[in-house]
Amino acid sequence: MNMNEKEMISITDANKNFSKVVKILEKEDKVIILKNNKPVYVLTKVKDFNLNEDEKLELVALRILLEHKKAFEELAK
Repeated sequence: MNMNEKEMISITDANKNFSKVVKILEKEDKVIILKNNKPVYVLTKVKDFNLNEDEKLELVALRILLEHKKAFEELAK
């Protein structure tokens, strides 16, 4: 994995300012989160993540549920 300084952020900074993480992610392919100056997490866009068909289906189902949450709650009554 190639890493550059522009895509790295400390876990402390990420916790304090998640919008900064998102801004980095919008410019770079990934965000590498460091803990004690060591890479521990990689955050990437869903479209860039290799998902199997079941995982893709779960994401679509979750999006539909979230978009129509009120309607599903009414139907559940």
